Amino acid sequence: MTTAPTTDPQAAMRLRELVFGAACAAAVRAAARLGVADALGEQPTTVDDLASALGTEPKPLRRLLRALSCYGIFAETDGDRFVHTEMSRLLREDAPNSLRYISLWCTEPWTWEAWPRLDEAVRSGRNVFPEVFGKEFFDYLHSDGRESAKVFDKAMTTSSRQSAADFAEYLDLTGVNSVVDIGGGQGHVLASLLEKHPGLHGTLLDLPKVVANADPRLRDGGALASRARLVPGDCREDIPVKADLYIIKNILEWDDESTRRTLANVVAAAAPGARVVVVENLVDDSPSMRFTTAMDLLLLLNVGGAKHSKQSMVTLMSAAGLAVGEVHPVNPYLHAFESTVRA
Repeated sequence: MTTAPTTDPQAAMRLRELVFGAACAAAVRAAARLGVADALGEQPTTVDDLASALGTEPKPLRRLLRALSCYGIFAETDGDRFVHTEMSRLLREDAPNSLRYISLWCTEPWTWEAWPRLDEAVRSGRNVFPEVFGKEFFDYLHSDGRESAKVFDKAMTTSSRQSAADFAEYLDLTGVNSVVDIGGGQGHVLASLLEKHPGLHGTLLDLPKVVANADPRLRDGGALASRARLVPGDCREDIPVKADLYIIKNILEWDDESTRRTLANVVAAAAPGARVVVVENLVDDSPSMRFTTAMDLLLLLNVGGAKHSKQSMVTLMSAAGLAVGEVHPVNPYLHAFESTVRA
């Protein structure tokens, strides 16, 4: 007679918590939309006072704060008062490294309709977004989901500014006189590099409508305009720029064929020995794997893309004609792949 294995009570409790993960995400979204973190100052504040400032009912607000405090977002003190924690401060719009818009973006209304279809995406290997919404993801954002598109723009701008500062601090530009940021969005990385290195000249390459809204520092009349060039184009089709250093940051998340075309275009444009730095979130060997693997699954759902493992990125870069060297962390969620164009 065999004895049924016993269940670890801690494992059972943790699984129960995980399957209620949507409640935590919804609570963070509610706090961000209500502006709770912005209304809470540096002194312990009663729920009644917070509710008055926010225009909410006190009792459900207390329930929201109690749930969030279980995760270290806000903390309860004596007298039914709440105070900030390190995480809750990140929900403030004026925080130096604010995650308010990232929190909103990751919990936009469309996500709640897409996540339950993850099993279908795993079975088929395809994004389910067109089946749910009748059109591709970015077409939806620019037509039906315009408010979500605004949140996306703010989230990407905030995230780009923060990672640009980290990347500029990481990057050694000894011997580099010219740099091109491929698919660099508004050009926050390029602007950070030009500010830090007064002798550097740089090019921003991205789609025409993106380049048209580049960082004001890079546009005509801007503080860095004399050393910056804005080139509209699609890196999957052509990269008409020669430089000492090519930067490709967080754009190799489409299908592998698009990634191959982009890397091949870099190799075709660059001189032998030119330096190429690819910066990506990784789904392995990273201290932020819960975050990056979640983003990987969301990419599968909405656009059919994927985050890379270290090996998959090295394989694609090597096949394109790049000699891949060391891989370094830029911050807890980004890694830089150093490489040069083979002779």
